[in-house]
Amino acid sequence: DTAPLYGFGLAEQRLGAFLRRQPRDSYVISTKVGRLLRPDPAAPDDPHYKGATPLRPQFDYSYDGVMRSVEESLVRLGLDRIDVLLVHDPDDHYDDAVAGAFRALQRLRDDGSIKAIGAGMNQSEMLTRFAEAAPVDCFLLAGRYTLLDQGALTALFPICQKQTIAIILGGIYNSGILANPHGQAKFNYEDADAALVARARQLDALCKRHGTELKAAAIQFCLAHPAVTVGLQGARTAEEAADNIAMAHASIPAAFWRDLRASNLIDPRAPLPGDAA
Repeated sequence: DTAPLYGFGLAEQRLGAFLRRQPRDSYVISTKVGRLLRPDPAAPDDPHYKGATPLRPQFDYSYDGVMRSVEESLVRLGLDRIDVLLVHDPDDHYDDAVAGAFRALQRLRDDGSIKAIGAGMNQSEMLTRFAEAAPVDCFLLAGRYTLLDQGALTALFPICQKQTIAIILGGIYNSGILANPHGQAKFNYEDADAALVARARQLDALCKRHGTELKAAAIQFCLAHPAVTVGLQGARTAEEAADNIAMAHASIPAAFWRDLRASNLIDPRAPLPGDAA
């Protein structure tokens, strides 16, 4: 999963440089639309993207803007096709996304250029509206279904299950607090408030009592919901990538999940690993 926004084009370029050396049918790639990259020589260095080019994003959720975005992404990636295309964070652009972006995505899917379409956001409310307004295949939901936030259970997940819309989860660690709730914990890209830190540390303590790790519980909790098809994990190093895989497959005792439910630290409606057994 990538996007023009990430690194102002660098993420697509770097990912494409690797993927071009792999068999094309050995991976599925998604990228996003809604921001066009345009030169801005006067732009200051971005604190998030070190060494980025002088390109900067401009919002554009129009039909023509989406078509240009796809063409430019393919050039940066150096690939002949993208598998999944997502409308990227249209929080303040709902009408433009429905009238323009989703219309373009539907045409690309209908002509076979794209296999699946949807939207990627850090909120569930607007995704619920998109499920009712556009013929989507999937949503990328970041940070809103985790051990600390189960807001998607109320409206989004039920409609997605009813309409067979796949959920791709991002932000499983909630910006880091569920990877390490000690020290300067982050939640939703910012310093976590005291109440969230306290809850995360309660979860961590419960994990330790059962001889497991909070990261493992965070991943496996998310994947237990039947609406969730993919859990995205970020990694800064090869070691972190290997650790993510290990945490996803770590053995967690059934007693932990029973105690988690009894602790009132999660929504009682949330399914847990082993519920269907």
